[in-house]
Amino acid sequence: MLTDIEIAQSAKMKPITEIAASIGISEEDLEPYGRYKAKVSEKLYGKTACRPDGKLILVTAINPTPAGEGKTTVSVGLAQAMAKIGKKTMLALREPSLGPVFGIKGGAAGGGYSQVVPMEDINLHFTGDIHAMTAANNLLCALLDNHLQQGNALKIDTRRILFKRCLDMNDRALRSIVIGMGGKANGVPREDSFQITVASEVMAILCLATDLADLKRRLGNILVAYNTDGEPVYAKDLRAEGAMTALLKDALKPNLVQTLEHTPVLIHGGPFANIAHGCNSIRATKLALKLGDYCITEAGFGSDLGAEKFFDIKCRYGGLKPSCVVLVATVRALKYNGGVDRQDLTIPDVDALRRGIINLRTHIENMFKYHLPVVVAINRFHTDSDEELRFIAEYCRKMGVETSMCEIFARGGEGGTDLAQKVCDTIAMCEETADTFRPLYKLEQPISRKVETIAREIYRADGVKFLPKAAKALQEIEDLGYGNLPVCIAKTQYSLSDDPKRLGKPEGFTITVSDVRLSAGAGFVVVLTGDIMTMPGLPKAPAAWNIDCDNDGNITGLF
Repeated sequence: MLTDIEIAQSAKMKPITEIAASIGISEEDLEPYGRYKAKVSEKLYGKTACRPDGKLILVTAINPTPAGEGKTTVSVGLAQAMAKIGKKTMLALREPSLGPVFGIKGGAAGGGYSQVVPMEDINLHFTGDIHAMTAANNLLCALLDNHLQQGNALKIDTRRILFKRCLDMNDRALRSIVIGMGGKANGVPREDSFQITVASEVMAILCLATDLADLKRRLGNILVAYNTDGEPVYAKDLRAEGAMTALLKDALKPNLVQTLEHTPVLIHGGPFANIAHGCNSIRATKLALKLGDYCITEAGFGSDLGAEKFFDIKCRYGGLKPSCVVLVATVRALKYNGGVDRQDLTIPDVDALRRGIINLRTHIENMFKYHLPVVVAINRFHTDSDEELRFIAEYCRKMGVETSMCEIFARGGEGGTDLAQKVCDTIAMCEETADTFRPLYKLEQPISRKVETIAREIYRADGVKFLPKAAKALQEIEDLGYGNLPVCIAKTQYSLSDDPKRLGKPEGFTITVSDVRLSAGAGFVVVLTGDIMTMPGLPKAPAAWNIDCDNDGNITGLF
């Protein structure tokens, strides 16, 4: 059996100019990065502005096992399958972070015969977008610390510096550090910390910005610190936004690549959904809607995280109206939610499935709250028994939801044509009610009310408890006039609650908010719950151990 990277390396890719031509993009609107990947020019937005939008399909999932449930694989396979049944389809995905690539979960280019290629490039440095975000983020930090060193004319309170350095790597040793040590010439000593780049506000800003001018405005609005008088200090006060924009001008352009079956893909932006808003860029999604009759995109982790933020943050800012939700589930994840140990998930166990399927039911009901139709995609593994699969299908049928048994990992687009047809049929049947989508809460509500609404309606919590630090920060944010922003809740992906050990559909719990942070540039308020961290760590046996490169530059061990 071939590994993902062996499948990808054996693929016969088409030149990116041919992929572009298949969707009406000329060579003059491409900025090639080699033969098989390219950025699209800014002029393309003007050329496609008058075209009608295609149908927007969101791929999301139930609460996963630590290994993930193949949501990106389903997204890629569905796009390939849509092409197979004659639909002009675009795929819009996030860029992989190096953290999971070298950690435990793997990259974000799909798997098996439903992958995006060139897989090694996409999962490693790609076109340098995330490196550019790291550089822009840390330039602001350097300007801040230089300002302190050069006299601190803004009277920044070193105890109330909010903006953090970043690195696109899982490195727990950087969660809490002291900088400026070694004497006067080395800066002002203070506590600091790093977060992973994909959780940074700069990443969120790039994903939500509409153009360069909007990018610069948002960068300038980053809240950096408070001064000794308790007044806010923004990036524009440090005159940082111009240089940051210069570093990000190319990163703002979406990247065009292809699937193994030559379906066009725009990959752009890569925030995590458990600690950020978890969606690819608005620019890439809106362009994909102009280039195809159907646009398939995904939101990270379970629908309690990625989909909620997609609807309540991204759709608000982008003016997007989804037509359908594809909810990915696996037999193993449902048994995991039913209390089965990870090492026993391949053993048939309908009783465990019966206990864990309440998790799937809750996610379906949650998607209904946005007034959207749902199709459940069962990402089939060879260890799944027919009895287990029949149980899921019958359960969903009683809820009035279509299911499809997908074999896109093993068979590519051919293994997803049933799913593709059911998605198209569902969209067609719901055409008359296509404008019923609406976000979960109103922006005019207080921040605490918005958090409570998500906690009760999506997580099914009894309520929310704000710790003193969080309550104080929330009050300060509202006093600054930012109370009408949407909220971005950072929470474990493994549970509907804020405790990763509470699986299935937890009951009798409250969500504990440990901190609240303003992302004024991105345009949302980050709400940290439970023990969530914005700088992950590597596992005991990191995936990096298996990755190598031979003397000819061939990469091995990448999944």
